[in-house]
Amino acid sequence: MKKLILDINVDSEGFMNNQIKRSLGRSIAVAALGVGLLGQGAWAEDLDPEAIERGKAAAATCVACHQADGSGMNNEGAEPWPRLTGLHPDYIVTQLTDFKEGRRTNASMQPFANMLDDEQVHDVAVYYSSLEVTADASVEASEALLERGRELALNGDWDRYIVACVSCHGPGNHGVGSTFPNISGQHPAYIVKQLQAWKEGERENDPLGLMKSIAQRMTQEDMQAVAAWLGQQPVLPENNSK
Repeated sequence: MKKLILDINVDSEGFMNNQIKRSLGRSIAVAALGVGLLGQGAWAEDLDPEAIERGKAAAATCVACHQADGSGMNNEGAEPWPRLTGLHPDYIVTQLTDFKEGRRTNASMQPFANMLDDEQVHDVAVYYSSLEVTADASVEASEALLERGRELALNGDWDRYIVACVSCHGPGNHGVGSTFPNISGQHPAYIVKQLQAWKEGERENDPLGLMKSIAQRMTQEDMQAVAAWLGQQPVLPENNSK
């Protein structure tokens, strides 16, 4: 009888874990789909040429870190500067607004974000989204690390409730609207820094606390692996060139 009860308890626990995994996966997929339906149209539309020109002028102070071509710098061991090209303009607007209003903090970014009014925030976002993506040299990583990163990015680790990046960031991890950014081809050092910030509670402007909950379950090796693999992927889908 004790063995039967034990077997039932073990089976029940396994069943419940599987149900939680399926439910969480469905919830995230639905959330990502909903954001995609809301944000996809703005990305597909032609960008306003006048806004691009205004944004170019307003972004004059951005080039010191993000570079003239918007490609940023990996800066491993120092402060990494993210690539802005290939990002949805609505996502850039969201992040600049969060810096201005204190929902996201960074000593380097906030003074520059506060210099921009609402129109300039929009124009800068449009400008960087209009730039052609340039290729960067890949950061070296071992095959084992890259394979671990690929597994996390595409399949996750459900035994530890680590959701796959692609579940929210969309096909190819190329982003979904204003909420889930394009992380394909982003600088590895920047990805690691943001994952660490979410894990340590230094960044909290993610929807429903999704990134915080995932990052808290990741080890430093997990972060380095997924960042290394994502950093070697194409910034834009192969059939989409700017």
